[in-house]
This record gives sequence, structure tokens and C-alpha cells, in this order.
Amino acid sequence: MPPLLSQIQLLAFDLDGTLIDSVPDLADAVDQMLIELDRPRAGQDKVRNWVGQGAIVLVKRALADGLKIDQIDETSELFMRAYATFLTAYDANKGAKTRCYAGIFELLNAAKKAQIPMALITNKPYRFVPEILQSLKLDHYFNLVLGGDSLAEKKPSPLPLLYAAEQLQVDPKNCVMIGDSITDISAGQQAGFKTVAVRYGYDHGVPVDQCGADVVVDSLAELV
Repeated sequence: MPPLLSQIQLLAFDLDGTLIDSVPDLADAVDQMLIELDRPRAGQDKVRNWVGQGAIVLVKRALADGLKIDQIDETSELFMRAYATFLTAYDANKGAKTRCYAGIFELLNAAKKAQIPMALITNKPYRFVPEILQSLKLDHYFNLVLGGDSLAEKKPSPLPLLYAAEQLQVDPKNCVMIGDSITDISAGQQAGFKTVAVRYGYDHGVPVDQCGADVVVDSLAELV
């Protein structure tokens, strides 16, 4: 393995935009939600820029679509109806079009062979995660899986990363956070992790080369 990983005791991965491309299924669920609200479809291009900070933010961005998301009241009847509709729609199709990115298994298999513990830290609601991992044959790689609602805070808070390091009994300075956006890199930096950014994911409008990651790659296979 390259120098970055030679002394690593934990690899932490983001999910959407890093290991899997889930936008097609998320966009279908968002569009179904919008149709039921008599609103125009959003489509994949818009949804690709909205994902990464959990389902609540995704729904708020879809409802706002051009407005500030803080104008969407989470306690309003509109939001609660939209959120429930989205969750139901996504639960029904969450694995239909979702695929793994090329290059991820090279790193996952190399880390497993080297007996480096791995954690999955996603902002996606946990209820959706196990079935997606199982359907894509990713479930057996991770020693710990955290969803966006598993703890009191989610990325970009460092809390999930520090929790993972504590649970797996490793020093944060010997850990790496791998993600596709400023959300992941910021969480990693605050937690004292080394950071790796991938260029192919959902960058939230901030190119990952500008996020200050220790390493930026076009494929996770480059880390093997």
C-alpha cells in the first residue's frame, strides 16, 4: 500500500458518491415525491447537487429548489408529507439503479487482506443502509456501520468519526476518512483523521481539489 495507508489502523468510508452511485434511485424517489405534491420533477442533475447531507436536507432542497432551505419549516405539514412520501418511495426502489463505482473493491479487498478495520459513516438514514450494502455485496467489509441518524450528530460533525475510532479502539491520527465532498473532508479534519477525496462523486458544488484533503484520487484503486 502507499505511504498514506502504511500505518493506518482504520479506514472510514462515506457511502453515496464514494462507494456507490445512488443518485438514480434518489432522483426517482424525489421526483415521485414532487409529482405527488403537484410539482415538476427535479431530475438527476439537480438531485446530484442536493445529496450528501442526509434525507432531511435532500427533501428540503427539493422543496426549496432555488430558495434557501432555511425557508422550509421541518414542522410544517408540507415538509412532513413530503418527507414521508420520499422515504416510502426510496424504500421501495433504493437498490434498483444504484451501482458501485469502479475501483472500490480493489481497495476494500486490499484493506481486508491487510486486516485493516473499516467503518462506513454515511449521512443516509440507517434504515436504508444494511439492505443496500447486502445487495451490492459490501456488507461483509465493515466492522462498524453508522447512518446519519445513528448518533446525535452527523457529518460534517466529527462525532461519528471519533465514535468509530473509539469503538474500534484506534487513535484518530492513525485513521483515514475517504469521501467525495467537503462534508467528509471537514469531518475528517476536525476529527484528526487523514483525509482522501475522490473526484467522481457528489462534491456539493465545491470541487474536492479545493477541500484541503491530504490526497485526491480519481479512483480508490489508486490507493492500493
